[in-house]
Amino acid sequence: MKRVLAVCLTGLFPLLASAADLLDVYRQALGHDAQYAAARAARDAGLEKGVQGRAGLLPVIGASASVTRNHVNPEGLPSSDYNSNAWGVQLTQPLWRKQNLVVAEQGVLQSSLSEVQFEQVRQDLALRVADAYFNVLNAQDALEAVTQLRTAAAEQLELATVSFEVGTVTITDVHEAQSRFDLAQAQVIAAESELELRRDTLFQIVGGDPGELAPLRPAVELSAPTPGDPGQWVTAAEEGGYPVQLQRIARDLAVREFERNRAAHLPTVDLVATAGQAHRQSTAAAPRAASATVGIQFNLPLYAGGALSSREREAAALQVKAESDLENARRSAALAARQAYLGVTSGLARIKALEAAQTSSLSALEANKLGYEVGVRINIDVLNAQTQLADTRQQLARARYDTLLAQLRLKAAAGTLEEGDLEEVNALLAR
Repeated sequence: MKRVLAVCLTGLFPLLASAADLLDVYRQALGHDAQYAAARAARDAGLEKGVQGRAGLLPVIGASASVTRNHVNPEGLPSSDYNSNAWGVQLTQPLWRKQNLVVAEQGVLQSSLSEVQFEQVRQDLALRVADAYFNVLNAQDALEAVTQLRTAAAEQLELATVSFEVGTVTITDVHEAQSRFDLAQAQVIAAESELELRRDTLFQIVGGDPGELAPLRPAVELSAPTPGDPGQWVTAAEEGGYPVQLQRIARDLAVREFERNRAAHLPTVDLVATAGQAHRQSTAAAPRAASATVGIQFNLPLYAGGALSSREREAAALQVKAESDLENARRSAALAARQAYLGVTSGLARIKALEAAQTSSLSALEANKLGYEVGVRINIDVLNAQTQLADTRQQLARARYDTLLAQLRLKAAAGTLEEGDLEEVNALLAR
């Protein structure tokens, strides 16, 4: 619990060193998160698909060489032993291969797919970092709230004990105060464990302890989404959301795959050129012979056991599936945008309501304390007011973090979440 103790101390005393903010943690995660590193390597590998696809349009050059030991024993003639050496070079340049043209297009699409996949992982990393960061802050706020509640319950227990000794309250008041103190103690223990768990989650992303985190500024004002029309966000998500982009490329790949399989029935035409030389260490024939050829090679598939037609039907079915998957991705993106937009707008309204509730709860606590002192309120009234204030403070902190995350998720749904958006959130932190 050493880290938890350090967090509690930083809540009571000024920081001796500047705390890490959201951008610091995000940039640290860029260099240490395993998922991001794997996505970067996958992107680099995927970029090679374009080169591989283009290779089918370029000439293929090969060289060969051989050394053969010969033994000839003709009937009635003396036998002979000699070596035959040969070498050759062949160039094949596709002139017309529809399949290769389609494969080249697929290579470009696959490279684009790897780029979009990498950008989606980068965006997801920003969301994961923000979520883990705010979960830590929320756990710290919860620990601070229940710690204050425990302190207040301890004071109320001491006051009830003294009042019972002088005969102004009953033993029931003491038992109620003791019960509330014990409950607050249990809540503190649970909050410490929760904070430890939340920090461990953040450690896993950034690959180490980022240190103390900059908290959200007190009474910070959060802005409404811009533009304020949810329909514009839905349209942006349906067109530019990364899941939609990925599925659109997958649909295009399925279309090309159908074209490639259909092209398997078509003829191919290649330019073939060869050059070589043979050398025989024998007196029975010319010792050296050079050769060179150039020509056009035509191939037409006639029958392959039905495999070509079967693959074409398979590709056609997969093309229909890809179209349906694209439509589903659009609908899911629209739903995600609506949910995120509603999360922002309802979150802002909830923050306003909870801020008013916090003011009312604080006033109620002061009134109950005063009433208890003058004898018109009992111990349980003060304890209930303290609990209500602590609960309201926790809900208010959670509402602010949820609204900030909803703002980021809204931009992520539209595929526009960038580091600059994290900078805007970072400006709301007390650094």
